[in-house]
Amino acid sequence: MIRIHPRKCAGALLVLLILLFIPAVRAVETAPRFFAAKPGALAKARERIAGGDKDLTKALNKLIKDADKGLAENPPSVVEKTKAPPSGDKHDYMSLAPYFWPDPKSKSGLPYIRHDGKVNPESRDPGANDSLRIALMGGSIETLALAYYFTGKEDYAAQAAKVARAWFLDPATRMNPNFKYAQAVLGKNDGRGTGILEARHIAIAADAMGLLAGSAAWTPKDQEAMKAWEATFLQWLLTSNSGRDEHAAKNNHGSWFDVQTARLALCIGKTDLAARIVKEAMRNRIAVQIEKDGRQPLELGRTKSFSYSCFNLEALSELATLGEHAGVDLWGFVTSDGRSIRRGIEFMLPYVDTPAKEWPYEQIKETSDTAFLPILRQASLAYKAPEFEVIVEKAGDARSKRFQLLFVK
Repeated sequence: MIRIHPRKCAGALLVLLILLFIPAVRAVETAPRFFAAKPGALAKARERIAGGDKDLTKALNKLIKDADKGLAENPPSVVEKTKAPPSGDKHDYMSLAPYFWPDPKSKSGLPYIRHDGKVNPESRDPGANDSLRIALMGGSIETLALAYYFTGKEDYAAQAAKVARAWFLDPATRMNPNFKYAQAVLGKNDGRGTGILEARHIAIAADAMGLLAGSAAWTPKDQEAMKAWEATFLQWLLTSNSGRDEHAAKNNHGSWFDVQTARLALCIGKTDLAARIVKEAMRNRIAVQIEKDGRQPLELGRTKSFSYSCFNLEALSELATLGEHAGVDLWGFVTSDGRSIRRGIEFMLPYVDTPAKEWPYEQIKETSDTAFLPILRQASLAYKAPEFEVIVEKAGDARSKRFQLLFVK
C-alpha cells in the first residue's frame, strides 16, 4: 500500500511546480488545439460528420443551436457587479460562499454558518457575485469556439473573441488575474481558497480559445496577450495562500485544482508542468480519495454525496484526458491495493445503470445521471470497456450530447 505524507510533499511539490513554471511561454500555436478532448477526437469527429455520420451530426446540430443563442448574448465581465470587493477594484473577481447562511443566534447574522448543500440566494446575487458571469463566460467561449472549429463560420469565432476580450483583455472590463475574493464567508474572511473551484471556467475558456487559431477574429497578437494573462493567473494559483490551500484540499477541490493548473499549463505550452501535476495526482488524489472498493469517503460524507462522487470522478477523468496530452497515463494508474479511477467508476455503475439501484447515502438534491455519461464514454475508450458504453447507449438523448464530439467512440 502506498504511504502518503501530504504535508511533507506539498511544499516540495509547490517549489517544483514554480521552478517548472519559470521558463518563458512558448510561441503561439498555428494549428487548432483543445486539451479537454481526447487527442485526435475533434479531427476524427469532423471527418466522420463530413462522411455523413448521423449520430455525430445530431451532436453537432445541438452544438450549433447552442452557439447560435450565444451570438446574441452580451459579453459578461467582472465590472458589472454593483458592489466592489474589499480591494475597492471591481476588476477583482468576487463571490460569496454558497453554503453559508446568516447565524440566527447572532443579532447581526455574523459570522455566517455552514449548511452543506443548501445554496444561499445571496451567493447568486449578480450585484455582489461574479460566479454566474464566469460560468456564462466559460460556457459561451467553449460553445462558440467548438462551433467555429466544426463549421468554419467566422461569426462564431468573432463572438468568442468578443467574449474573451471583455473578460481577459479590454482595460475597461478585464478581470485582474487573481481570485483573492472568491467564496467569502461574511464575518469570517474576504475570500477562501475553496472559491478557486469557480475558476475552472477560466481554464475552459483558455483552452477553447486555442480552437480559433487561423481565424481573422482572433489574431496571434490576441492569443499572445491571452496567454500572458493565463501565465500570470497560473502563477497566482501556484504561489498564493489561497492556491496553496486549494492544492492541499483532499476532496474534489484538490482534484479540480489539479485540472485547472494542468489545463492552463498545457495552454501556455508548459507540457512538462502539466505532466508533473497529473503524475502527482496518482499519489495525492487517487490513492487518497478512492477506497479499494471504489467508494470516495470524502464525497460520501456530504449532504449531496451522489452529486459530489460524480463531480470528483468528473475531475479525475478530465485530468486523465489532460494526461493523455501530457504523456502521463492516469487512467492506468492502480495502487498496490487496487485504488484507481476505474474502481471509482465501477462503484457508481449500479446507481447510474438502468434500472438504477437506490443510492444508500445522503443526497438532499434530486440527481441526474446525465453528468456521468461523459465519464463513462471516456472510461470506455481508455479501458476498452464495452460495459461502460452499454450504459451510455441506454440514455435516450445521449447522441445529441457534446461529449460525442469530444470523445469519439
